[in-house]
Amino acid sequence: MQKRNWLITGVSTGLGRAFAQAALTAGHTVVGTVRSEDDLRVFEELKPGSAHGRILDVTDGDAVAGAVAEVEGSVGPLDVVVANAGYGLEGTFEETPLAEVRRQFEVNVFGAVATLQAALPHMRARRRGHLMAVTSMGGLMAVPGMSAYCGSKFALEGILEALGKEVAQFGIHVTAIEPGSFRTDWAGRSMTRAERTVDDYDELFAPIRAARQKASGNQLGNPAKAGEAVVHITTVDQPPAHLVLGSDALRLVTAARTAVDEDIRAWEALSRTTDFAEGAQL
Repeated sequence: MQKRNWLITGVSTGLGRAFAQAALTAGHTVVGTVRSEDDLRVFEELKPGSAHGRILDVTDGDAVAGAVAEVEGSVGPLDVVVANAGYGLEGTFEETPLAEVRRQFEVNVFGAVATLQAALPHMRARRRGHLMAVTSMGGLMAVPGMSAYCGSKFALEGILEALGKEVAQFGIHVTAIEPGSFRTDWAGRSMTRAERTVDDYDELFAPIRAARQKASGNQLGNPAKAGEAVVHITTVDQPPAHLVLGSDALRLVTAARTAVDEDIRAWEALSRTTDFAEGAQL
C-alpha cells in the first residue's frame, strides 16, 4: 500500500473524524483541522506521529491558504484533500433569515472552495492528487425545510463537477462525497435550526423537524464504514466523480433524478419551441 498524506477539514466529530480514523488505520498520515486546542490534542492522540492537528476557520480564505502551504512544507506533499467542514441549517425557506442563508453558504460552499483552491496549485505542479468535498444526498435531491442547506450542497456539486473536468488533464481526480443519514451529531447538537415564525407551515414542517430530532443518533449509516469507503476510492485508478454513501441516499437520489428525467420528457416538446426556426447563426 502506498502511504499518502491527507488533509481533512472538520475532524473533531462526525464523518470528518470517521474519514480521518479510517485513513490513519490504513497507515496514512492525516492533517486534520479543528476549531480548538482541546480538539487538536484529542485528534493528535488518535495516532501520535501520524495525526497532525491544525486550528483553522475555513471561512478565512487567507488562513486556509497559509495552512495548506505550511502543511505542504512541514508534513509533506498532500495527496488527498477532503473538504469536509460544514453544518446543517434547518428551516423553511420563508422562515430562514437571509443572514443565516449567507452563513450556510460561507461555510459549506466558500469554505470548501478555499480549501480546494489552496491545495490545487501544489497538486497541479506534481500532476497528481485527489480532491474531495463532502456534499450530501441533499446536493442531488431536496426536501422541505432544508432549502439553504440543499442549496449550498447543490452549489458545491456544480463546482466540483466543473472542477473535475478542468483538472483531469493534470492527473488530478475530483470526487463529490454524497452521504445519506449517518449516525453522527449532524441532526442533533450540530444542526442550526431557524426559529419557527409562520404557522401556515406547521402541518408540513412540524412533523419533519420532530422526526429528524427523534432519529438523531439512530440513523442507518455507519460512519466507520463511510470512512473505509472513502479510503478505498483513493486506491483505485479511476475513482468516481460522485460517491453516494448509504442505501437511503441511493433510494432518495435515484427517485429525485427520475423525477427530473420525467419532467424533461414531459415538457420536451415545449422546450424545443424556444429555438430560432432558422437555427443557430454560425
